[in-house]
Amino acid sequence: MHDAANPANPAPPAQAPDDATELDTNPSAGTATPESPDPWEELEQEAAKWREMALRTAAEMDNLRKRSARDREEAIRYANQRLLEELLPVIDNFEMGMQAAAKDSQSMIFIGMDMVRRQLNEFLSSQGVEEIPNSGIFDPNLQDAVAEETCAAGEEGRVLRITRRGFRLRDRLLRPASVVVSKLPTAVPHPPTEATQA
Repeated sequence: MHDAANPANPAPPAQAPDDATELDTNPSAGTATPESPDPWEELEQEAAKWREMALRTAAEMDNLRKRSARDREEAIRYANQRLLEELLPVIDNFEMGMQAAAKDSQSMIFIGMDMVRRQLNEFLSSQGVEEIPNSGIFDPNLQDAVAEETCAAGEEGRVLRITRRGFRLRDRLLRPASVVVSKLPTAVPHPPTEATQA
């Protein structure tokens, strides 16, 4: 039987548990730390932001491309507007000459001028110019009233005659027509009778 106090056979020293070293080397294990943001979420947010910016830029570019195409088409459609506006007074003077030459419709002057008028009308039609028709009712969007004349029979605001023709370039007003418009006669006050004087 061995003696517990025998120095020749000392008792083995008590060993610390294996987990003790881990606990000592990790002092923050017992305290709570704020959770750091997930790098994948940050990358996804950044990617979503750039994707939205790319979609917005693509939409703006598409709108700009459509607007440029529309402006280019309109510029082509109405490229001759200034020239046609300056040509209209020449056509007015030509029409006045036609009216004078119409007194002798068999003359070579009238026949030649009539051929030129047909060519002018064909040219205007090929450029998309059409004369504003007279509907009989004054339209302030297409006509300018240059004068009023009393008309006993009829209604007020009717076009009595056209003094200068109006034209339209496709769906755009090139020049309004100048017209004379009817107005109703003003009522003449009756002189007072003797009965009313008494």
